[in-house]
Amino acid sequence: MVVVRPERPEDRPTIRRIHERAFARANEANLVDMLREAGLATVSLVAEIDGTVVGHVLFSPVAICADEQAAVGLAPMAVLPEHQRAGVGSALVQAGLDECRRLGHQLVIVVGHADLYSRFGFTPARCHGLRCEYPVPDDVFMVAELVPGALADRRGLVRFRPQFASV
Repeated sequence: MVVVRPERPEDRPTIRRIHERAFARANEANLVDMLREAGLATVSLVAEIDGTVVGHVLFSPVAICADEQAAVGLAPMAVLPEHQRAGVGSALVQAGLDECRRLGHQLVIVVGHADLYSRFGFTPARCHGLRCEYPVPDDVFMVAELVPGALADRRGLVRFRPQFASV
């Protein structure tokens, strides 16, 4: 059974290892550390199986045009390779979206696999008048409304925090 809970300080070395193993590089682990150190970890959750941390997800602020607190971005999310495709990532995403909603956030942006994120209500952001600051295919740049109608007045360029440029 997967248990999702907030990150604790003692989880940090394990979170780093999870990202390094899941992505086979340190970029995403470095991103998590930089966002956390900058105070930009809006929501940071871990997934445990039998008391062992096996996954992590982070949400941080993103800007739509000049509105600096317009939305949160889901990234990165990682699960240890031996626990992938077992519902851990889905549990992290759902719990993260629930926590963002509870905190009053209205929109979540993600650059990721359409097959995974569409199950949680993410749709192509371009269809809603949103563009990504990075050159990514339209099908992987997605948005989810946590509050119905939240996209009605949101249009323009989505900018991630500067730390994302290192990935």
